[in-house]
Amino acid sequence: MTIAAPPFARNAWFQALLLAFAALLVLPQGLAAQEADDERALSLQRIERTGDDRIAVDLYADGAPRAGETWMLALRFTPSAPEWHGYWANPGDAGLGMDLVLDLPEGWEAGEYLYPVPKRLLIADLMNHIYEGEYAVLVPVAVPADAVVDGIPEVTGTVEYLACTDEICVPQGAVLSAGQGSTLGRDFARWRAEIAPMLDAAATFTITDQTLRLAIPLPESVELSDPHVFIANTRLVDYAPFQSFWRDGDLLLVEVPLSDFGSGEAETIEGILSFGGEAGVRFAAAPGEVAIVGDPLVTMNSAEALTPPLWTLILGALVGGLILNIMPCVFPILSLKALSLARAGESEAEARSEGLAYTAGVVLACVALGGIMLALRAAGEQVGWAFQLQSPSVVITLLVLATVITLNFGGIFELPSIDTGNGQGRSAFGTGLVAAIAATPCTGPFMAAALGAALLLPTPLALLLFAMLGLGLALPFLAIGFVPALRKRLPRPGAWMDTFRKAMAIPMGLTALALIWLTAQLGGRGFALFALVALFGIVLALYVVGRLQKAGKMAWPAFGLVAAPFLIFGAFALPSSYAPPSRDLTASLLEPQAFSQEVLAEARASGQPVFVWFTADWCVTCKVNESVAIERESTAEAFKEAGVVAIVGDWTVRDEAITQFLTEQGVAGVPLYLWYEPGSGEPEQLPQVLTPEMLSERALRDR
Repeated sequence: MTIAAPPFARNAWFQALLLAFAALLVLPQGLAAQEADDERALSLQRIERTGDDRIAVDLYADGAPRAGETWMLALRFTPSAPEWHGYWANPGDAGLGMDLVLDLPEGWEAGEYLYPVPKRLLIADLMNHIYEGEYAVLVPVAVPADAVVDGIPEVTGTVEYLACTDEICVPQGAVLSAGQGSTLGRDFARWRAEIAPMLDAAATFTITDQTLRLAIPLPESVELSDPHVFIANTRLVDYAPFQSFWRDGDLLLVEVPLSDFGSGEAETIEGILSFGGEAGVRFAAAPGEVAIVGDPLVTMNSAEALTPPLWTLILGALVGGLILNIMPCVFPILSLKALSLARAGESEAEARSEGLAYTAGVVLACVALGGIMLALRAAGEQVGWAFQLQSPSVVITLLVLATVITLNFGGIFELPSIDTGNGQGRSAFGTGLVAAIAATPCTGPFMAAALGAALLLPTPLALLLFAMLGLGLALPFLAIGFVPALRKRLPRPGAWMDTFRKAMAIPMGLTALALIWLTAQLGGRGFALFALVALFGIVLALYVVGRLQKAGKMAWPAFGLVAAPFLIFGAFALPSSYAPPSRDLTASLLEPQAFSQEVLAEARASGQPVFVWFTADWCVTCKVNESVAIERESTAEAFKEAGVVAIVGDWTVRDEAITQFLTEQGVAGVPLYLWYEPGSGEPEQLPQVLTPEMLSERALRDR
């Protein structure tokens, strides 16, 4: 049976209209295909024009795929010369990530690209995430369960990327092809091993006003030589500033400053945690609460950030040592040694010899103290500058020394090694040792950064800073010895010099009294009382020596006979009476809390301003600042009005937690004053010399 077409269908006009309608239906598909072909051709032309001569790229397949499994492809990048480097997915402040397009069989899907642990490259305050040398990026491909697989399929594609040196960047691109014979078994095993593995447990993150905080589950046994977190999210964090790390058991806490140009928002955070070198893990973080607790880590990148240029550190140590000469325990020694040159006459050779010997004694003492401190830290001891004053035995030794010098200056007895009139190099050398030992417990302006950096720098550079500190301390006397014009300005010798010498016994005596008070602070009142009994025996013995010296008789054997019973008593009584008292925080107007990492973390989480100060009873600068700026009614009222949380760290007695925190802040001793703005990441480090209104004005500003 034949069905005839309707009459209108046999009409010529209708047939023409039908053909036009069919063309309209086909035209969009044809245009889309043509547009895709044109774009593909344009991309290929662009890639052919750029080439891959700086960093070559090849596509490989890891054997034949299997239906329903993940098939792995690899892009191997090979620089033509060592100076060329490529980039991670998030290149950092500059650079360009890889743009890859693969032609896969229908239904096959490429997953997230897998990268090795990148490296950091800092150029002009711009942090880049790079790869040096040959590296491979793996591309997992999901093969459908119903796929028909017959060997290795032909896979083609294009890739565009950037090749850079420290000076220039060149766009690169290549047409890719992988098929039969492209697999490299041993290379794939190595490439897989270089990829940062994914953590099984999820991380947590929270974003504050200024920082991104991460809590990454990581076994405490994993060593972190130089940790760094590479954040895959672009325009979220600031890459150049150093990152802060804490260990809390099997949890690694990280704090990273936010970028000034981003939104400061993210639904998830992904990245790579580098342990240091080529080892690391990938992580994915979900929103949650992250509190900063645990033990802080001092990392290489934080050390670099905390360490100013070497020349500024050397200058700071030199100027800091120079300032120590005005300390009451150093100025009398320096003054009398300077006047000894005037008494010794105008001999150039003798003046230079005195200057060099004194300088040698000072520098040797500073380097020795610094070397002992570095050795103790290398052995795992948490000590800082002035660590010797945290030892009761050292403080008692300094008390005896200050008392002996006071009696010598007062004319009670004569001690050749301190006698200012013999003009001998040996005397100057011994005086230099005494001056350095008496001065180095202090940490004054300009010294903090230098001594803090000495804890982070290699040992030779650290010892250089300690030597420069000693040179600064010895510089005035060295200048007097080598510059005749300065010696000519010294007063002429006369009877007044003996009066001046006795006057210099007053500041030395005040130093001895301060050390008696410090002895009580370190070991308790009973400990200080027994120390005074032993000291009385030494004073009595020196008085007897002085009387015998004035009579022209043999004096020093009498010292042993008189002092021995008192010293034996002290040797037995002092250890048994040692009982360090606890600090009475209720006596402070600011009502501070005792420092700990937990207390600081809780205070910062409160959303209130936080003021933290670190002090010690033996720190003169600390005590002056407390009387001038901290323990004031106006400061207490301003803190109360602004809701400032006050925290004090007492470093009078050795405290490993405080020492570690000081090191983290890039300082080696006290005083240290930190101000945390609400929601801030890194604290503001206030000057070491506080003015009366500095703290109250800052508190009212944050009100």
